[in-house]
Amino acid sequence: MTILRNLSELNEWRAQCSGQTIGFVPTMGALHKGHFSLVRESIKQANLTIVSIYVNPTQFDNPEDLRKYPNTLESDIKELKDLEVNAVYLPTPSDLYPNGPISKAFDFGSLARFMEGIGRDGHFEGMATVVTKFFELIQPNFAYFGEKDFQQLAIITRVVQQENLPTVIVPVKTERDEDGMAMSSRNLRLLDAQRKDAGNINKILKKWIFRKGYRSSTPGESSELLANEISHYENLTVHYVTFADSKNLEPIASFNTSTPTRIFVAVQCGNVRLIDNFPLF
Repeated sequence: MTILRNLSELNEWRAQCSGQTIGFVPTMGALHKGHFSLVRESIKQANLTIVSIYVNPTQFDNPEDLRKYPNTLESDIKELKDLEVNAVYLPTPSDLYPNGPISKAFDFGSLARFMEGIGRDGHFEGMATVVTKFFELIQPNFAYFGEKDFQQLAIITRVVQQENLPTVIVPVKTERDEDGMAMSSRNLRLLDAQRKDAGNINKILKKWIFRKGYRSSTPGESSELLANEISHYENLTVHYVTFADSKNLEPIASFNTSTPTRIFVAVQCGNVRLIDNFPLF
């Protein structure tokens, strides 16, 4: 496995890849099984797999969240080597932001108007800026994103279409712990009691889906019911429970089994913001 520590080294590696397909997995480190599932998909599909590790400052609206983001670089590199990744790119800030950390402007349409687009000023612009810069530098054939960050996945797919980029976006299903909680690097910051409470988010939502709660209530009523159940736990404060159209991510006014719909949830657990989503129809 080759470790690329700057743009010059990336360019040298890229020049040796002629005629081979490249799969790209962008990460911010603190890797877990969710990241590894993306890597395995890339290894299955592409001739070469490259993983980036870079904590992108422009997608953090909260400086404290950026400061406390976990750093496990040594173990991350070991895990990626064991998976037989071809290259790991550790860019310098100037590789990605030669003129300083400034986000580009994008037209996300309705995709960023709700959920994580509310109250996280500049988050998606920062994310899209760094991802498209990676695409420009690496020129991957495929890029892999988890469905856990479904809104991010939808936005990147739109940006690639808008800018006519040649990279194919490949969605990968969410990896979960034994209790059903979506895996996230931020989970490392949870205290034991917080982690125990957080495991109930999945259970509450899955139970509602299993019981087909949509048959007897409106989306608004269901959101309120589920938020109240989640908030019953001491360490959990609900930001939102939203039922949205899977294509445009606009909140739905009524349940219709012919409309692809997902449940989206964001919950504060201590100092950590947790997000998750599930397909409904």
